[in-house]
Amino acid sequence: MSQPLDPATRTGPAARRALMIAAGLGLVAATVVVGLVGFGGVFAALARIGWLGLAVLIAYSSLPYLLLGSAWFSLERPWRARRWGLFVWARMVRDASGELLPFSHLGGLVIGARAATLQGLSASWATATTVVDVSAELVAQIGFTALGVTLLITRLDAASPREGLVSAALAGMAITAAATAAFIAFQRRGLGLVERLVERFLPSAASGASETVAMVGELYRRPGRLAAAVVLHLAAWIASALGVWLALQVAGVSIGPLAVLGLEALVMAVRSAAFVAPMGIGVQEASYAILGPLFGLGPEVSVALSLIKRARELAVGLPVLAIWQGLESRRLILGARDGQAGLPDG
Repeated sequence: MSQPLDPATRTGPAARRALMIAAGLGLVAATVVVGLVGFGGVFAALARIGWLGLAVLIAYSSLPYLLLGSAWFSLERPWRARRWGLFVWARMVRDASGELLPFSHLGGLVIGARAATLQGLSASWATATTVVDVSAELVAQIGFTALGVTLLITRLDAASPREGLVSAALAGMAITAAATAAFIAFQRRGLGLVERLVERFLPSAASGASETVAMVGELYRRPGRLAAAVVLHLAAWIASALGVWLALQVAGVSIGPLAVLGLEALVMAVRSAAFVAPMGIGVQEASYAILGPLFGLGPEVSVALSLIKRARELAVGLPVLAIWQGLESRRLILGARDGQAGLPDG
């Protein structure tokens, strides 16, 4: 019997080894960051945020997921309310697999699309909407990063020795915008290559690959729905940051919501730029340690916040993956039984 994770494990052994090595190096880097900041201080900050802060983050995470699923659902044709939950669930699977499983981010996208197909969406439509939804999210992140850069500028004096951070942030945002524009143009004009990618990474949709690329083109001819997806993605980014602020307030950490918005926007921008690092291990911790003090958050609390967010990802993502694996296993078992039932006796 093939393994349930098969659709996302088609990278070669060399690629998997590279991912594991990158994760190991990231873990070492994260440990070094914690050590430089001070193990005692970070653990004291963790105790300050505590279980209550973690519980707030876990409970609040439902709002960003509802918004992210709604952004994907906004691309649906026609809108059928009963399918809304399908997109929310598939988005949760996409994020959990992309964050917690030892695959590339592309693997997370493939698994998310597959989760949607298991709930009744056609493979072609799941793939097409995933591609366009990712584009909408990239556009929204550019806006979120711009918000972070603006808030950073307002906090730095003109003569600040850290003003180079603004230039670096603006350069990074420009690169992200150019890459996003290229990615969208590639989808609009390079649909033949998209078709080959579908055949490579989602074989179940290979027979309908031409249909998939036609659907991608159709989605880009619906600007209203694309705009709705971008707005909902931006709302999800902001809601996620406000959840962090709420957790800090519960823990008694004095910091304004705009400061947290700016911090989260820039940290997420750095994480996205360093997408080759599995789970952003090391990159996220270093980003919080460097950027946190610029927004009024001590380095110890900043690194502790990073660790609390990782605990939140595990607490939410592991049950999601367990349920998804159960659904995959059930499908395989039922398929095997149906196949045996169709065999002639004797």
